[in-house]
Amino acid sequence: MDCEEPAKLDELHERLTGAVEQLVSGDDWARALAFAARFRARSFSNTLLIWAQHEAAYEAGRVPDPMPSFVAGYRQWQGLGRQVEKGQPGYMIFAPVTGRFASSNPAASDSWRRLGKGEQPRPGEVVRSKMIAARPAYVWDVAQTAGDPIPEPPSPRLLEGEAPAGLWGGLAALVEERGFEVLRVPHEGMIHGANGLTDYAAKTVAVREDMDSAAQVKTLAHELGHVLMHGPDAETARQHRGIGEVEAESVALMIGAAHGMDTSGYTIPYVSTWAARVDGKEPVEIVKTTGERVRKIAMGILDQLDTTQIGDGTPPGLDRETPQRPQSGSERSAPERAALLHDAGARVSTVATATARERGL
Repeated sequence: MDCEEPAKLDELHERLTGAVEQLVSGDDWARALAFAARFRARSFSNTLLIWAQHEAAYEAGRVPDPMPSFVAGYRQWQGLGRQVEKGQPGYMIFAPVTGRFASSNPAASDSWRRLGKGEQPRPGEVVRSKMIAARPAYVWDVAQTAGDPIPEPPSPRLLEGEAPAGLWGGLAALVEERGFEVLRVPHEGMIHGANGLTDYAAKTVAVREDMDSAAQVKTLAHELGHVLMHGPDAETARQHRGIGEVEAESVALMIGAAHGMDTSGYTIPYVSTWAARVDGKEPVEIVKTTGERVRKIAMGILDQLDTTQIGDGTPPGLDRETPQRPQSGSERSAPERAALLHDAGARVSTVATATARERGL
């Protein structure tokens, strides 16, 4: 392990806590989720780290735009024909460290054993890679690089109040896959004054139809969040109802943001209120856990939709499934070595887990 690595991980944990602690109001949380939707292929923790460091780079005049567009590693940019410009420090994030595990009985969680370097499995064993730890890694925004042009992928363009093409049908199909019937009701008086209502006993999801199409889609996404996360048999069934509403509205916001919808109408209560409703856990940990849970649910929904969506922060043409070989200190470029030292004064405090999709953070 790089001798600097523990200190850099501490810095990452502290920087992440600082970013989480700045999510004070519902509007702050909504903006963070809208940003996370643009970088949804990465963990919620990493999107917050990218957000905070890009904001600092913008304020320092190192990047021209307050919002990053595409981020990638140093060699990944080189593979796309671009080079990190001199003097541009990268954004430090968590990257997974994986190990190979073998088992002759994969259904038994305690049957997996870690394989040593170069060790082959025994006859009949199944081999899987699992994340075992995290290490610091660096990414750069496209604005910090120069070289071949990056093609712009298609992006949805919506009129005010308009729903993205195919989104209602896609969401309704996912609701129905869970055994619920989707109903459109004439007005809110039929569903206790709400815009939408999920009835777990009757297995119905009702949405009022006297709203514009964008509002109807937003409501259906909210109710789909409840269907997927908050049924009476779900592990979260006993959690505070306020947290459930935050999660469902947050899932809807991320789905909307991924389709280029206006997210200003999403209403989420103050973070300091709902994050304090879970006994025995620090609000900072609740916020991080909730953000990652919401991201994973939203990603699962978005991956099943045949709709035009905004990019996920990965440059077109880059295959993030291809592992990048870690660099030793002597191999790092000048920008990468500078990245090890930049923004040391921005440190705050706590621990973050390197949560991610199986394909990476």
